[in-house]
Amino acid sequence: MKEKTLVADIDRAFYDFRYDEDEKNFLESGITPEIIREISAEKGDPEWMTEFRLHSLDVYNRLKMPQWGPDISGLDMDRIVAYIRPQKRMQSDWNSVPDDIKETFEKLGIPQAERESLAGVGAQYDSELVYHNVRREVAESGVVYTDLESAMHDERYAELIRSHFMKLVPPTDHKFAALHGAVWSGGSFVYVPAGVHLEIPLQSYFRLNAKGAGQFEHTLIIVEENAYLHFIEGCSAPKYYEASLHAGCVELYVGKNATLRYSTIENWSKNMYNLNTKRAAVEEGGKVEWVSGSFGSHVSYLYPMSILNGRGARAEFTGITFAGEGQNLDTGAKIVHNAPETSSYMNTRSISKSGGISTFRSSVVISENAVGSKSAVSCESLMLDSVSRSDTIPSMVIKTDKADVGHEARIGRISDEAVFYLMSRGLDENSAKALIVSGFAENVSKELPLEYAAEMNNLINIEMKGSIG
Repeated sequence: MKEKTLVADIDRAFYDFRYDEDEKNFLESGITPEIIREISAEKGDPEWMTEFRLHSLDVYNRLKMPQWGPDISGLDMDRIVAYIRPQKRMQSDWNSVPDDIKETFEKLGIPQAERESLAGVGAQYDSELVYHNVRREVAESGVVYTDLESAMHDERYAELIRSHFMKLVPPTDHKFAALHGAVWSGGSFVYVPAGVHLEIPLQSYFRLNAKGAGQFEHTLIIVEENAYLHFIEGCSAPKYYEASLHAGCVELYVGKNATLRYSTIENWSKNMYNLNTKRAAVEEGGKVEWVSGSFGSHVSYLYPMSILNGRGARAEFTGITFAGEGQNLDTGAKIVHNAPETSSYMNTRSISKSGGISTFRSSVVISENAVGSKSAVSCESLMLDSVSRSDTIPSMVIKTDKADVGHEARIGRISDEAVFYLMSRGLDENSAKALIVSGFAENVSKELPLEYAAEMNNLINIEMKGSIG
C-alpha cells in the first residue's frame, strides 16, 4: 500500500458515514418557549424541571453572545434543531437497538470496547441515549451508571439529581450554559459509593448524526469519600455543509480523599461549534484528573474548571489540541484554589497546521484562605508552517503571598537542526518531522486511554507526512 505523503491525500472519512433520518422526528428549529415545553412534555419532565428549563430560556434570551473568543457568527440559532425524537426508547440489550444505530456504534468500535475493557457503556445518538449497560458485578458494588433522565424519575435518586443538577454550572454562568439548561437531553448519571474503587473505566459515547442539529447531553458524576472512578467520554459526527452545535455540560463532584479521572477525546466534524462546559468540585484530600484531546470541530470553546474546596484537594489537567485547516480551537483550563494546601498542575501541547489557529487559555485563582497552595502551568505550542497561529493567554489572580505559583509557555516551529540531525541518522525529511511531532505530543498522549492514544498517534502520523514543506 502506498503511503500517503500529501495533506490533500488525507482521508478523514472514517467519521463521515451517516444515515438518513425521518425529519418527522425533528422538532422545529430555533429556541422558543413552545419548543422548550414540547421537549419537556416529550421527556415527561417533573414540574420542577419544566420550570427550570423555562427559567434557563429566559436567562439565555437576556445574555449576550461571547465577544472575546473565536468568531461564532456563523452559528445561527434559528436554524438549529434542539431535539430529535428517538426511533426507540433506550435499550440495555444491544440486539434491541435499531439496526442503523447499532451499525453506527459498531463501526466506532463501542461494543467491542465494552466487551474487552469497560465496566459499562452509554451510547447517545442525536438527542437521546439509545443504549446503556453496566456489568453485573459493578452494579452489585453499589455503583449506579444510567442515563440522567431515568435517574431523575427514580425515587432513589430523584432528590440527589435535583440537589446537584446545574449547581456547579448555573444557567447564569454564560449564554450557552443557559441554552443547555433550557434544551438539555440525554447524558449519564454516575454514583460511586464511599470506599468503592472501580478499576475498570466507564465510557459514554456521543454521536450526532443529524445535520443542522444540536446535542446537549448532561453528565453528572458523584464520587463519594475514598472512592475511585475513571470515566471516558468520546464524541464524533459526520461532516455536513451547515453548522451544527454541541453545548453539553459536565458536572463532577469529588468527595473527601476520592479520585476521579475524566478522559475526553473529541473528533467532531469541521462544521461543528463545540461550546461545552465542564466543572468539578473537589473536597478535602480529593483529586480530579482531566485528560483532554481536541482534534475536531470548526470552533471550540472548552475550559474544564476545577474548584478545590477542601484542604489538600488536587487538580491535574493534561491536554492536547490539533488545529488544522478551517479550525479555530480555543481551549485550556481553569483552577480555583479555595482552601489551604491545595495544588494544581496544567500540562498541555497544541499543534497547528495549514492555517489552523490554536489558543491556550489558563486561569488560576488563589483565594485569600488558600495558604500554602501550589500551582504550575506548562504549555507548549508547535506551528508546522508560516500560515498557522498559536497563542497563549494566561491569567493568574493571587490573593495571598503564601502560595507558590508558576507559568511556563513555549511557542515555536520545528527546528531545522533537529530535522538535519535525524536525517543524518538515516530518516527522510518527512519521517524526521513526523517523529519530532510525535515526540512533542508523547508526554500528553501517554495519559490517554490506550485505544485513543493509538488513534491520536495515527492521526498525527498521517497529518504530518509531507505536510511541512
